[in-house]
Amino acid sequence: MPRGLQHSPIDSTGPKEPTTYHWQSIRRLIPYLWPRDRFDLKLRIVFAVLLMLLAKGVTVYTPFFYKSAIDNLQSPTGQAVLIPAFLLMAYGMARFGGVALAQLRDAVFSQASQHALRSVALQTFQHLHALSLRFHLERRTGGMSRAIDRGTRAIDFLLRFLTFNIVPTVLELLLVAGIFWVHFGWIYALCLLVAVAIYIVFSVAITEWRTRFRKTMNEQDSKANSRAIDSLLNYETVKYFGNEEHEANRYDRALKSYQGAALQSQSSLSLLNAGQALIINIALAGVMILTARDALAGTLTLGDVVLANSLLIQLFVPLNLLGFVYREIRQSLIDMDYLFGLLDRDQEIADKVDAVPLVVKGGEVRFQAVDFGYDPRRQILHDLSFHVPPGKTVAIVGPSGAGKSTLSRILYRFYDITAGAVLIDGMDIRDVTQKSLRQAIGIVPQDTVLFNESIAYNIRYGRPDASDEDIRQAARFARIDGFIDQLPDGYETLVGERGLKLSGGEKQRVAIARTILKDPPILLLDEATSALDSRTEREIQEAIEQISRNRTTLVIAHRLSTVVNADEILVLDQGRIIERGAHESLLLAQGTYHAMWQRQLDGSPSDV
Repeated sequence: MPRGLQHSPIDSTGPKEPTTYHWQSIRRLIPYLWPRDRFDLKLRIVFAVLLMLLAKGVTVYTPFFYKSAIDNLQSPTGQAVLIPAFLLMAYGMARFGGVALAQLRDAVFSQASQHALRSVALQTFQHLHALSLRFHLERRTGGMSRAIDRGTRAIDFLLRFLTFNIVPTVLELLLVAGIFWVHFGWIYALCLLVAVAIYIVFSVAITEWRTRFRKTMNEQDSKANSRAIDSLLNYETVKYFGNEEHEANRYDRALKSYQGAALQSQSSLSLLNAGQALIINIALAGVMILTARDALAGTLTLGDVVLANSLLIQLFVPLNLLGFVYREIRQSLIDMDYLFGLLDRDQEIADKVDAVPLVVKGGEVRFQAVDFGYDPRRQILHDLSFHVPPGKTVAIVGPSGAGKSTLSRILYRFYDITAGAVLIDGMDIRDVTQKSLRQAIGIVPQDTVLFNESIAYNIRYGRPDASDEDIRQAARFARIDGFIDQLPDGYETLVGERGLKLSGGEKQRVAIARTILKDPPILLLDEATSALDSRTEREIQEAIEQISRNRTTLVIAHRLSTVVNADEILVLDQGRIIERGAHESLLLAQGTYHAMWQRQLDGSPSDV
């Protein structure tokens, strides 16, 4: 399987080897939580753990104040009112102290956990931008977005509950079992441990059974979200074909599947809660019977009965969440595995270890015996050779599917060629850093997609540190300044999702202004005027000729009228150059270019 087509180590439903991958993911999370260069965060974690231990100690000891108060209430002495009142106040303060310490612990730990979340989220975002164009063409945006969101929330859940729920609960269980053994006898401790063991086994077994429903819920949730986003992004297409009902039905089918899984999940949750409550109350009743028997025998006081009851209820409060916590931890591990699986995804196009920045001197672009195919079974370019001299303009024309736009993707190194070389000033683009390569090239694509921001933001995207005057100057060059000045909000006008508030020509002129602002030494115009009317095309063509002066320019053209002044025109067909020369010489040759020119003059489709 080609490198670019390899699958992630996990899919959307979880890892291939769950247990192994879970532990790998947990180990990978530790450096984010315990960063080498952040002593302050490490100190916070240590302090939070100490607060956790202190809070749990206070929580476990709190019922002893209640026990002492009850025992003193039975005292016939004059202290029967004063001491119980003091002990009950101490009991209340201890309960508050346990909660206060737990809240302080969360406050102290939150900075470390939020730093870990931020670091993982940022690395994932950066890695997604580093992945190949192939990956982004194959992905489903809505489903992946929801999965990443679940992954980051999963990390937050794991950090909080593994550290401050599971560990403290285990610690409390051991402390309570020790108290039962020492204070009440081994039979009490045995009853407690057996009850807890049955409770845990039941909770885990039912939760494992319920997991498939949660898994189906996640799958249907991602599917419904993907369909909704895809439909909304293609709003105009839906309207063109009047397919609102069709889209609603597709979305409803996904929601119906989600509803069915959700109902099964809720029913099984009710069974889990009822079973847990039954086990808890049987255990509680059993221990109460034992304490009542020993109290009647005189070996335990009434305060001891209250103590046993309080300790059990206090212990079963966090245990009562065990099913939920176990299920969420298990699901969180799956979601986190997916997130780290994205980080493990092969970049496909990566800089060499010894890659150097591209230094453009003249800006000569040379394709040298280039072979390429998106799939090894279907080659697109065959032994393609041409060069664009420094400061000159070369145009590429040809029928649809000839491989014209593929050249721009190769030049930007979105894909690596399978044979040959692409050189800029004699440097193979595979030997230079991708960042420096892309900084040297400015592109105006055929399909211009804008950010859902202001016009000024979209133009400034060509050079983020540009001044407002630089933006206006670029807009004037692109012949869009007059249009912008007529808008009520001017340059601050929002363009909408993917620029849908602007016409095709307006979007293309914004893209041209953005490239002008970038001021690159090499220009790539991929059918840059295809969405413009004839008058606007002439205006833009003048601007393009002005900015391409003294720049190396590669033009991929749809309208032949836009390339008549090119220094050389290449006619591409099925990945091979079949004609080359200046406009006049190609017309005199009476070949393919002449036939395309005649079809455009006649106004008939040229399939260029």
